[in-house]
Amino acid sequence: MRLALYVTCLVDLMRPSIGFASLRLLESLGADVFVPEGQTCCGQPAWSAGDRRLSVALACKAIAELEGYDYVVVPSGSCTDQIRNVYPQLFADDDQWGARARALAGRTYELTSFLTEVAKPGLESSAFDGTVTFHDSCKGLRGLGIKRQPRDLLMQVKGLSLKEMPDCEECCGFGGAFAVKFGDVSTQIVDRKCDTILAAGANAVVGGDLGCLINIEGRLRRRGDETTRVLHIAEVLAGGSEG
Repeated sequence: MRLALYVTCLVDLMRPSIGFASLRLLESLGADVFVPEGQTCCGQPAWSAGDRRLSVALACKAIAELEGYDYVVVPSGSCTDQIRNVYPQLFADDDQWGARARALAGRTYELTSFLTEVAKPGLESSAFDGTVTFHDSCKGLRGLGIKRQPRDLLMQVKGLSLKEMPDCEECCGFGGAFAVKFGDVSTQIVDRKCDTILAAGANAVVGGDLGCLINIEGRLRRRGDETTRVLHIAEVLAGGSEG
């Protein structure tokens, strides 16, 4: 099985440990995992900003680089949603690129979806001594239907206890450029999220989208919380983080 790991811009630039954790997880399946060196942005920021021309150019680049693999795995619901749901829209009126976009979409999976729906690995070696609560990201939940997958995986981790936070499906306030353009509103939203995280009484908050995690961790720290850990699920599953 030949897999392409689509690292994403945020992971590459802000927390490479997520990429390495994802790589360890996928290699543990016995798969041949490749990280295409030329990969760049999936085009979601351009799409959200209404720049269709740039969105198409970036989509063409990604399709050409990723279509030679059995599966493409992405440690991000938002980037996966762009490839699975937006790429076919972008090329709906283009027979050639439309077929290529649909084919790639069908082979592209968010990390936890791939692990639960395709690979189905055993995680007996994973361990986390503590309690976690899980934040459902908007794109992953609403665009891809990711809900039970990460929870099923977390419950396989030795020593880990999952405590659901109130309103776990509410937005964290990141929304890409939204957090920059509407900072005051974003702050109010993420404050609500931080309150619900603390209400869960967990040692760590875990999520599947780094954008959400950056926003949440930044606000927790500015509020004076230096103890609640903020982790990507790949880091927990790969055993690269301690409780």
